[in-house]
Amino acid sequence: MVHPKLLSIVTGSHDISSLIIKQMQQPVCLLLLQILLILLVSRLFGILFEKMKQPAVIGEIVAGIVLGVSVFGNLFPHFFNVVFPVHSLPHIEMLSKIGLAFFMFIIGMELDLNELKRKAKPVLMISTCSIVVPFALGLCSAFFIFEWFRMPSVSFLVFSIFMGVSLSITAFPVLARIVKSRSLQKTPIGTLVLSIAAIADVMAWCLLAVIITIAKAGSFYMAAFTVVSAILFVLFMFLIVRRFLANLISKLRTAHYGNQNIIVLSFIVLLLSAFIAEAIGIHMLFGAFLAGVIIPQNEALKTALTASLEDVSVLLLLPIFFAFTGLRLQIGLLNSPSLWMICIVIIIIAMAGKFIGSAVPAKMLGMSWKDSLRIGAFMNTRGLMELVVLNIGYDLGILSPQLFAILVIMAIVTTIITSPLLDLIEYIFRKKNVPA
Repeated sequence: MVHPKLLSIVTGSHDISSLIIKQMQQPVCLLLLQILLILLVSRLFGILFEKMKQPAVIGEIVAGIVLGVSVFGNLFPHFFNVVFPVHSLPHIEMLSKIGLAFFMFIIGMELDLNELKRKAKPVLMISTCSIVVPFALGLCSAFFIFEWFRMPSVSFLVFSIFMGVSLSITAFPVLARIVKSRSLQKTPIGTLVLSIAAIADVMAWCLLAVIITIAKAGSFYMAAFTVVSAILFVLFMFLIVRRFLANLISKLRTAHYGNQNIIVLSFIVLLLSAFIAEAIGIHMLFGAFLAGVIIPQNEALKTALTASLEDVSVLLLLPIFFAFTGLRLQIGLLNSPSLWMICIVIIIIAMAGKFIGSAVPAKMLGMSWKDSLRIGAFMNTRGLMELVVLNIGYDLGILSPQLFAILVIMAIVTTIITSPLLDLIEYIFRKKNVPA
């Protein structure tokens, strides 16, 4: 017979543990636990990848996959379902989208339109080729894989254009970090590569906006309305809002209103632009990026805005986006040699398209083979921007879970291989210059 006091202790401890578990399932408590776990794991992987001479953001992307179904969910299924239950995913998704909006705003601000004008000819030629060649290869690949990964109500036109865009992406933010880590940001090759990537990103986002318009529109008239609305929206932002914002900020500075009011005004423009973009049928991230582009070219203002947003978006909210991507990613669905063969072929096509599309035109413009090959290697950096595009494709129902997994693997592999490829190019040309 169990002693009454011992029974009461056991019962009491059971009640306490049940209460703790119940409290953990409360939305706020669960979200805090998820964010805590995501931050710890992403920081750990970020440090680990930095020691491997890779950008920390790649480690954070890998951390998101480790926290997802493919690794954490397989190794510890019970604990995974407690920490990341299905009903909690919409909260993580909303946070990740807010983080991406802030981040795209920062990317838009980093686009120096004056610098692009100064290098218009080489930048425009290389960036156009770096989009056209992989885009064409993506269209060709769609012919062979459409029936494999066909989704209900998705036309071949939408699928093929999306495949073209997904192979054409270059991740400007990750590329900038690689350029900076190699102390090339103030060199001719460094500034040229960043300019090419910036223009290529703008082109890719415009193509993506077209895909979103076609995919969301229920009819030709809806598609036409969205396209016309998008063009008018861009013109309105550049011709009216940009000038109005520059004049208003100038007046606020003259009246000594302080940076806080100017920063709040910039946030209002960001949120309003994202809202309008979403409302007319193109993605909110396009609106956030556009808002960043039209911010006046004022270094003090850009520094203040970046300081206000970068730490929160890059260090806190972006890891949540990577984790959300990991929660969607199911590598286990690639359960046959044929699927892995398709994955390998897509990686090769993606790398070849970017490499040829960037290096060949650079050489035609009179650049050395070394610099041309370096540009080809740099432009293969996909990383974060590719994941953003893939998640949009997944949300729109264009990508099947299997193809989503394949393209995420492609994004990670092509980004990780950039630094070793640059080292190899440096080694080859250094060896050639060594006297016999």
